[in-house]
Amino acid sequence: MKPRDLLRRMFDGAIASAQPALCLPPHLPAPESLGRGRLVVIGAGKASAAMARALEDHWPEPLSGLVVTRYGYAVPCAHIEIVEAAHPVPDQAGLLAAQRMLETVRGLSADDMVLCLISGGGSSLLPLPLPGLTLQDKQDINRALLASGATISEMNCVRRHLSGIKGGRLAAACYPARLLTLLISDVPGDDPINIASGPTVADPSTCLDALAIVRRCGIALPATAQQLLESGAGESIKPGDARLARATARMIATPQMALEAAAAVARSAGFAAHILGDALEGEARDVGTVLAGMATQVVKHGQPFAAPCVLLSGGETTVTVRGTGRGGRNVECLLAMGIALDGLARVHALAGDTDGVDGQEEIAGAVLAPDTLARAWALGLKPRDRLANNDGHGFFGALDDAVVTGPTLTNVNDFRAILIEAP
Repeated sequence: MKPRDLLRRMFDGAIASAQPALCLPPHLPAPESLGRGRLVVIGAGKASAAMARALEDHWPEPLSGLVVTRYGYAVPCAHIEIVEAAHPVPDQAGLLAAQRMLETVRGLSADDMVLCLISGGGSSLLPLPLPGLTLQDKQDINRALLASGATISEMNCVRRHLSGIKGGRLAAACYPARLLTLLISDVPGDDPINIASGPTVADPSTCLDALAIVRRCGIALPATAQQLLESGAGESIKPGDARLARATARMIATPQMALEAAAAVARSAGFAAHILGDALEGEARDVGTVLAGMATQVVKHGQPFAAPCVLLSGGETTVTVRGTGRGGRNVECLLAMGIALDGLARVHALAGDTDGVDGQEEIAGAVLAPDTLARAWALGLKPRDRLANNDGHGFFGALDDAVVTGPTLTNVNDFRAILIEAP
């Protein structure tokens, strides 16, 4: 099998392992546990519509609800309403969906149960500003955070303290009903508070934490947002809050599970598979350079692993935007890796986002081969100039090396595989 084909099989295997139809049913509550109450379904994220469909396919009793997902990620459901909204910069459709979601869960009784389906992308899909803020404020802050180089946990900390629904506020609105949140993780560490900015879990961070992040990243906030953080008026729901006493959360798919699925594909093809980590963070270009160094050590010295082998990693890198190109953290990482490898023989790689969207492009990522740089130079492309301009998609697209999956209906974060052939 060609290295490019095996890399794609590993990527597809990682995505398949996190499909809601596979990973959600084992975690559903027993229908008889509802007693006299009813089941209300809510949710947000790129996988939430597929999660809703999996729920309907395995739930014998009446149900209703509202779920919001990214444009193009809707899956038809019979009883649960599916709304589409914008990601990664929120829009009016997401705002209206967030308002309706709060209305849906208000007034429930202690006999009722809320089943909340949360996956990555929910932060921008539930953009309900605190009083005094506007949707435009949220959009501007979100754009600034995305371009700042802040980590996903830092971005979500700021979002939680300027939101009317995140940081446990949605859970508080569900009280006194029971609340079960099923999560597909797209964040390093799998902390529920960072998946969709934690709408149904307690938030231990504070307004002062959010303010420190804003200052460190050099983000200019609207006056109202600044005041909300400085005064503490934007404080989220804290651990120990009585309104969260009946709320529980379960992780049903994670980046580690996806990497293990990819490793199984590699081993079936005769390659030793090594998972370097499921939570690698940092500037995308720096991570790419470090991974190139590890691959070089394998090729030249057989350390720390002997070829043939595959090095797998996940997590969420960041990009500090300096240029005007068509960027994305995975293609930025891959381009930096290619430059550092400088055409090293026997090394192939794939980097992609498991949701099918790297940055704001409908492109999951790209593949790298030993001849990538040579082919680029033959076309007049300058790899270092493209990297400086944050133009990974432009670079790999010109080489016909983009990886396009379409909507994957799940999201377990970034996927990176380096395949090193035998000598």
